[in-house]
Amino acid sequence: MNALPLRLGVNIDHVATVRNARGGAHPDPISEMVGLATRLHPHAACLVPEKREERTTEGGLDIIGAHAHLRPVIKELKGEGIRVSLFVEPEVAVMDAACDLQAPVVELHTGTYCEAVVEGDEVRIAHELERLCRAAEHGARIGLEIHAGHGLDLRSVRPVAAIPQIVELNIGHSLIGEAIFMGLDEAVRAMRAAMDEGRAQVPA
Repeated sequence: MNALPLRLGVNIDHVATVRNARGGAHPDPISEMVGLATRLHPHAACLVPEKREERTTEGGLDIIGAHAHLRPVIKELKGEGIRVSLFVEPEVAVMDAACDLQAPVVELHTGTYCEAVVEGDEVRIAHELERLCRAAEHGARIGLEIHAGHGLDLRSVRPVAAIPQIVELNIGHSLIGEAIFMGLDEAVRAMRAAMDEGRAQVPA
């Protein structure tokens, strides 16, 4: 199939990981929740789960279990003209739940796949890629815009970029890490090139 253009979203919130290693307020990325979003009217807002002590998101939202809680939040944000994205596990049932919640966008959690890449577990890599492909295909079929992210780096990004239904990859940690050595501009260029290489594998 012909793939749509693939965007790269750079998650600068991972600057906070550097800040949290030492404490204090520097460097200080701006972040807030629904109140800030409805006041500032960003183009988009991605809802993610967060445990109090975690340093980064560790999994997708339980949008099936938290259905009743999420519905009014999504409605409020959409009412303000904000495009809502839900950070979720790559499962068909979750795609259906997101559609039922009338969220226009889902971001598929790629963390489990990336862990398999780090471990070099080819069986698990294939399994997790199949999960991502299946969820992306089903989600796009029922009208969702498909994004993906979490843990992606230059080793793992190409096969995900080759999933034609995915139109945006959101990457933070690896870019901020590489930026320490080569600068953010060059880190983004290298990631963009790897994404383009992956996307080129989609059959015309």
